[in-house]
Amino acid sequence: MARQEIHLELLLGKQVYALNGRAIGRLEEVCVDLKEGIATVNEFEVGTYALFERLSAWQIGRAVLGLFGSLNKSGYSVKWNQLDLNDPERPKLTCPVNELSPLKLD
Repeated sequence: MARQEIHLELLLGKQVYALNGRAIGRLEEVCVDLKEGIATVNEFEVGTYALFERLSAWQIGRAVLGLFGSLNKSGYSVKWNQLDLNDPERPKLTCPVNELSPLKLD
């Protein structure tokens, strides 16, 4: 596994792109394990639902999305190895979108 160092605060909010070049949403959350002082990324959360989760605003988010029904109501859980960060300004998937796990508002 290649080791890569990226400042996460610069990555948050970046648009994530599919293999076909289409934007699938913004990177909103990074899930990390911390063992013996070493942080290891497990997954990234991308899209509208990920933003509401990061802000802990599920109830508000559900109401807002209900009011603006035409907005993109989606989000994805992206495993660490499904995201290419060689260009942190333009993160892109390494797999088709249909291989991602969808996020859902509960």
